[in-house]
Amino acid sequence: MERQRQRARMLMKVVTLLCLVVLCTAIESPQYAVVHSESDFEVRLYRDSTWMMSAPVRELSFEKSTLLGFHRLFQYIQGANLNYSRIAMTAPVVTSIVPGAGPLHSSAYFVGFYLPVKFQADPPIPLTELNLKPYAWDSHCVAVRKFSGFAKDEIVVREAEKLAVSLSRSPWANSTSDDSGYAYSIAQYNSPFQFIGRVNEIWVDIDVSGIDSCKSSAYLMSPGPKIISASPRHRASSISDAI
Repeated sequence: MERQRQRARMLMKVVTLLCLVVLCTAIESPQYAVVHSESDFEVRLYRDSTWMMSAPVRELSFEKSTLLGFHRLFQYIQGANLNYSRIAMTAPVVTSIVPGAGPLHSSAYFVGFYLPVKFQADPPIPLTELNLKPYAWDSHCVAVRKFSGFAKDEIVVREAEKLAVSLSRSPWANSTSDDSGYAYSIAQYNSPFQFIGRVNEIWVDIDVSGIDSCKSSAYLMSPGPKIISASPRHRASSISDAI
C-alpha cells in the first residue's frame, strides 16, 4: 500500500512538471506600471484583475505546496470546470505565504494564476473537488525583487529577507502592508525544464497611502507601452475567509 502511495505521488509530480512546460509560451499576465525603481527592487502599480486560487495548502514546504496547488489549477484549465472550458495558461504561477510558525514563517500557502482576459469577467466554475475559487484583486502597489535559478525553500527565505533589507533603506521603509493576509508571495515564470535564464520574483504588498506616487491609477491608465507581469492582492473577505 505504501509503495502504491509513493508511486501515485511520483506520478503526480511528473505530470505536474510536464504541465508546467506551458509556462514557456504563456502570453497573458496582468499589466503594471513601474512607479519606483532601485538597483535591487522596484515598486509596481497593477490594474484590477481576477485570479483562480487554491484553497489553503497546509504543507510545511513551499515547493511541495506549490506543486500540489498547481496540480489542481492545471486540472481546472484542462477542462475540470462546469463549462468543460479549456483555459490558456498564464504566467507566473504565484504562491502566497500566510504568516505562521512554519519553516518559512508560514501557516499555509495559496497557489494561483491570473485568468486570461477572455475569462476575467465570467470565470468557469471549478469542479468542487479541486478546492479552487476565483478571487477579485484590487489595483494596488507591490515591491518586487527578482532572482534567478530555482525557487527552493531556503532560497525563497533568503531572497525575501534581502527585499526586506532593501525596503528598510528606501523611501518605502514604513509602507509595507499586511492587509492582504500574506507575509509575501513568490512568482515563478519558467518551466522546470528551463535551466538558464530563469526568472522568479518576491512580492510584498505596499500601503498605497504611504507614498504619493502609488496613490493614483492615472499613471497606469495613461497611454503608452505596458509591461507584462502579475501580482495579486485580494479584496476584504476573500483569502482570510478561507483560512
